[in-house]
Amino acid sequence: MRAVVQRVRRARVTVAGETVGEIGPGLLVLLGVGHDDTSADVAWMAGKLTGLRIFEDEGGKMNLGLAEVGGSMLVVSQFTLLGDCQKGRRPSFIAAARPEVAKPLYEQFVAAVGQLGISTATGIFQAEMQVELVNDGPVTLVVESRPVVPGA
Repeated sequence: MRAVVQRVRRARVTVAGETVGEIGPGLLVLLGVGHDDTSADVAWMAGKLTGLRIFEDEGGKMNLGLAEVGGSMLVVSQFTLLGDCQKGRRPSFIAAARPEVAKPLYEQFVAAVGQLGISTATGIFQAEMQVELVNDGPVTLVVESRPVVPGA
């Protein structure tokens, strides 16, 4: 799994002009599922992202996690995160899981985050979405459950 994690003041996702997911302060997570990902990757990623200490404490240090600041998580599926751009000019998406594999793992991830006590919102899997955010910091990280190897 690969995630682009952005600390946000607010974020929302719309589909066909209608807001389908929205949060205030917290994390916007763009989540890509690889074809070899499993429930173990889901558990690891959910624990890692909910526990990341990337919110500032009273001293201005990034020392607090999502639960400690009462933040939420907006999770948006994004297979393009697994695009390989090393050759040619068109990305290859061979490392991305097929929808029938990716969707259950994406849903497991959202459920796992909720079970860890974090309020979640989502986009709609496979929909054409527009994502709006106010990045706080800015703070943006890329987190991988394990290296993604194209074509493996």
